[in-house]
Amino acid sequence: MPLLLIPLALLALALLWALLIPIGLIQRSRYGKARRRALGWAVSLGATLSLLSLLLFFAGAWVSGHWIADAPLYAGAGLLAGLALGAFGLGLTRFEDEAKGLYYTPNRWIALGLTALIAARLCYGLWQGLHAWGADAPDSWLPRQGGLFAVGGLLLGYYLIYTLGVRRRLRRHHRLRERAPLTGDMR
Repeated sequence: MPLLLIPLALLALALLWALLIPIGLIQRSRYGKARRRALGWAVSLGATLSLLSLLLFFAGAWVSGHWIADAPLYAGAGLLAGLALGAFGLGLTRFEDEAKGLYYTPNRWIALGLTALIAARLCYGLWQGLHAWGADAPDSWLPRQGGLFAVGGLLLGYYLIYTLGVRRRLRRHHRLRERAPLTGDMR
């Protein structure tokens, strides 16, 4: 009897996961367009962790290249697209220099687009998994998963450039604040 509870528990976890994914995507979309204060330690930590994630991501793409056709190539193409999108998104970000600190509001359409991209890739992966389940050769779906690396590279590239851009803007904000009492000019 206790062995029958294991499949039921796994089914309950899968259903919970399926219910929480849309909630997580909605929260991601909300947070992605919210006004935030740029904190020096948080921005520096984000930039450092983005670089570390990028190194681990390319190591994973290289290892996965043995099973997934052109995984490093997809990862590199996604990274280049993400770097360009990050620079574009940084240009569309609204920065506010205030006495309390630097505040920024990311572009809502880019945040929504990235969230939709994640949702679309999840749905496509589930669709591929369902079709591979009933296929005669279940191993044939693995070599075609390069799109996962392209999406991952795009997201990592975007957040890396975006975080480095916010960090640069925050440093400029601090330099202007240090000079402001001497010259009386804030800009």
